[in-house]
Amino acid sequence: MFRIGFRQLCRPISRSHSTLSQPEVDALNKWISAPREINLTDTFHLERLSDLYITLPTRDGTRQPYLPPKEASPLGYAHHIAFFHTRTPEAELREDGTEGDFSPPAPFTRRMWAGGKMVWDPELPLMIGQRAEAAWGVDSVQKKGFGVPGKSPMVFVNQRIDVTMQGNTRPSLVEERSHVYVSEAEASSGAAPKRTPREVKDVPTSSDFSFTYKPSLATLFRYSALMFNAHSVHLDLAYTQKEGYPERLVHGPLTATMLLETAIFHNPGLQISSFEYRARNPIVVNRVSTIHGAWNGNTSIKLWCVDEDGVVGMTGVIQLL
Repeated sequence: MFRIGFRQLCRPISRSHSTLSQPEVDALNKWISAPREINLTDTFHLERLSDLYITLPTRDGTRQPYLPPKEASPLGYAHHIAFFHTRTPEAELREDGTEGDFSPPAPFTRRMWAGGKMVWDPELPLMIGQRAEAAWGVDSVQKKGFGVPGKSPMVFVNQRIDVTMQGNTRPSLVEERSHVYVSEAEASSGAAPKRTPREVKDVPTSSDFSFTYKPSLATLFRYSALMFNAHSVHLDLAYTQKEGYPERLVHGPLTATMLLETAIFHNPGLQISSFEYRARNPIVVNRVSTIHGAWNGNTSIKLWCVDEDGVVGMTGVIQLL
């Protein structure tokens, strides 16, 4: 089971373990104990995939000839992320533009993408032009910083998504996504928090291949539209600066997709069984990003993304068939 940052399973919290009010504690405990599931269906349409291809610098025709998606071909790795979106009325979105389907109650309203894992069934590939169902649920809830002096409580929500082609009973893809939710109190304290990059030590000292690109505001807008994602941290400069960042942030799943895309760009025909990734530092718009890849024997590839200052934004590992 995928975990980000720590291993403690979330148990109902007591009032003495946090600065939350008793109603907030009760609401969080109730939310933790309540099952949440969503089933969504979608078709892997050529048109939406074409929009995704033209958004990805590995496929947009600027580095190599543009190859459009083809009906009845296997769906690209992680390209399912452009599908299966909940259609939430704007009036029901949270203040930061995010959906509340798998979000804990207030005050945990600030969301960040922490990481994830994808496992593919090579015998049942997702196919372009065909219909599929995604079964969403909460796999686990974790907490960090509760009862620790000087630490802000955080709630990690790990979702599991089974994507199954229509007519099949076994999923073609099992994905796990981890989001971290922090209290709105820090943002409303009047001063933007100081953001110091985390040092990441577990990356190779050299790479076998790399891909450099610069995610722009146009990139963020296009990807937000593809994801049906209105999160203000990608679109609203004033909001992002209030959160303590100098500029709008690049989407976590976009960088994760680019890790995979870079490996495939340099190794056409790569057969992947699983991919696990972790967000390490925020990646900021209009700054050059370079994705590096290093072979780890013949069965896996280590990947990492660094900005123009050498700050590691994301790391990942591909396991091959």
